[in-house]
Amino acid sequence: MIDDPRGILDGSPSLQTTWMSHGVAVNKAPEGFEVLAHTEGAPVAAMEDDERKLYGVQWHPEVKHTPLGQDLIENFLHDCAGIDADWNAKNIIDEQVAAIREKVGDAQVICGLSGGVDSAVAATLVHRAIGEQLTCVFVDHGLLRKGEAEQVKHDFVEATGIKLIAVDASKDFLDALKGVSDPETKRKIIGEKFIRTFEKAQRQVIEEAGAQGKEVKFLVQGTLYPDVVESGGGDGASNIKSHHNVGGLPDDIKFQLIEPLRSLFKDEVRAIGTELGLPDEIVWRQPFPGPGLGIRIIGEITKERLDVLREADAIAREELSKAGLDRDIWQCPVVLLADVHSVGVQGDERTYGSPIVLRPVSSEDAMTADWSRIPYDVLATISTRITNECRQINRVVLDCTSKPPATIEWE
Repeated sequence: MIDDPRGILDGSPSLQTTWMSHGVAVNKAPEGFEVLAHTEGAPVAAMEDDERKLYGVQWHPEVKHTPLGQDLIENFLHDCAGIDADWNAKNIIDEQVAAIREKVGDAQVICGLSGGVDSAVAATLVHRAIGEQLTCVFVDHGLLRKGEAEQVKHDFVEATGIKLIAVDASKDFLDALKGVSDPETKRKIIGEKFIRTFEKAQRQVIEEAGAQGKEVKFLVQGTLYPDVVESGGGDGASNIKSHHNVGGLPDDIKFQLIEPLRSLFKDEVRAIGTELGLPDEIVWRQPFPGPGLGIRIIGEITKERLDVLREADAIAREELSKAGLDRDIWQCPVVLLADVHSVGVQGDERTYGSPIVLRPVSSEDAMTADWSRIPYDVLATISTRITNECRQINRVVLDCTSKPPATIEWE
């Protein structure tokens, strides 16, 4: 309930929907503050001390699930803080291009291209700054989606003209992950392998530099702000998960990092990608977090399990695309419960197969998310196709949990 629609709540209706935690509550406003809003469980849901320019709300105005949150933020920035609304993708590009040029000088730069939108935009941004000084290395670690490697090697290069070295290290990764089920150990192994593979590729980059013989001093990564926060890198942040490019880097890394997207969220990255001229199929590609499909297998990762998961993942993406839901959902991870089995009946025979979990979510920044309400007929088609076309899968279930309390990924 809005008690006083002014200041940060100027123009707000008396009732509005917010994304709010009632785990803690403020019962009494501090001296000098006036209460602007309350709920049954939070006597002080919003307050302000306009004289000292101090404001507070109990809910999350920054997330999609607070419909009027953007209005609150704009009120705070413009009316309360006096900041002009001059942020745009072009300004960010110009600032980063200048900063990258100053930092890099005439050195050579290598970029780890994963196939996702984050690393693609980061690479394109750095390429805008230093051109031929950048070489991208794409590591096929064997944990990618169906057809992902071919898309990166052809579509991205065609769209950007960036130099690309493709390394097939799938056997090395799978050998290193053999027998490993613990998710944190998986991430650490994959992070280590990424860096070691880059170090090997560095030799080829230097050789191709020819007469220049310059050292490759910098490594570009598509790290976003949610990666930093959820790896314990934000102010007062807890370590929710160890991203391979944040918490998984080895201590003896020989490169200096360039992370031009480190302070941005996914929607901002997409806006920058569009401004840079990247095609929609790259900019709007569903997020491919962490080490890819490897972290969507609960249990040991094997080639056989990866093949099954790839087919199920491809079916889900194809049907969501047919239904025109590509941009309505943030992503739809398909999780294989490799160490869990369920009884089924297939071909008039009893089976003991593995369940698949569909995790469709909607979000803008990945810090919070809600499960996407996909039409039943689309879900039915996905389920039928997966159980008919994917060997070993005899059950499809839907994850209908928001973040929090769950994360978008399972591991």
